[in-house]
Formats: sequence, C-alpha cells, structure tokens
Amino acid sequence: MRDYLIEKLYECSKKPYQKYFKKNQPWNIEKGLLMDFPEQSLGFSLGNFLYKNHFDLQEKLEDHDIIHVLTNTGISVYEEIGMQYYLFGNGKRSLYLYMVILSGTIFYPKRIKYFFQQYNRGRKALPFHYLDFSKMLCMPIQTIQQTFKI
Repeated sequence: MRDYLIEKLYECSKKPYQKYFKKNQPWNIEKGLLMDFPEQSLGFSLGNFLYKNHFDLQEKLEDHDIIHVLTNTGISVYEEIGMQYYLFGNGKRSLYLYMVILSGTIFYPKRIKYFFQQYNRGRKALPFHYLDFSKMLCMPIQTIQQTFKI
C-alpha cells in the first residue's frame, strides 16, 4: 500500500516538476536509436535499461534513468528513494530531492541502513550529478564509472 501511495505521489508531482523546475532541454532522441550506440556505451546501456524495464524516455527527466544506469540502482520504490540519498551524498540539492528523502524516510524507516549506504556511496563518488549526459552517450559506461568513482 505504501509503495502505491508513493508512486501516486510521484505521478502527481512529475508533470509540474518537469514544467516548472526542469530548465534543461529535452534530448529529442528516440528510445530505439539508443540501441544503435556501441554496445559498451552509455547510450546503449540506457536503451537496455529502458527496454528491460518497459520504460520510455521522459522529456526533461532523461538524466534520472542515466543515474539508474550509472549507479546500477534498481527501480523498486525504496531503491528510487535510495538513489536520491545517493545523489544527496554526491552533492545534489533540490526541493524535489528533499521531499523524496523526507517522505521515503518516513514511509520506509526499516530501510534507513540501506539509505545511508547509498548516501555514503554517493559521497565516495566524485560529483557527477550535474553533467550533461546527453553529450556522453557515445562514451563507454565503464570509463564514466571509473572516472567518477561511481
């Protein structure tokens, strides 16, 4: 029930967040074209992630799925919250991140150890949350992960 509630909160907040808070330009790339990138590239890995999870690219929110790919974070509700803890540890600050962390901590107090593990993983990585990943789709994913200690 709490997973359902959190997912509904996300769905209700996604459109206003995209419209009013995300200032970046949409990538304007088709999901299918990602599979044309070299096999070890970030673009190909993103395409695999999207197809495997039956997702589509979400306009202005493409970076979110890239973070999943780079950090090898799952898509369950508590893993999504953990990814926000990771990003907080990596230096990202936003109202949306704070809301997810606060609500996630309240709804999933038994996952606090996992959340702090994710936070510490983010702290150990070099800051990368701010990068323009749309320009990095051809790069080998392993190179990015090693460079930023992800």
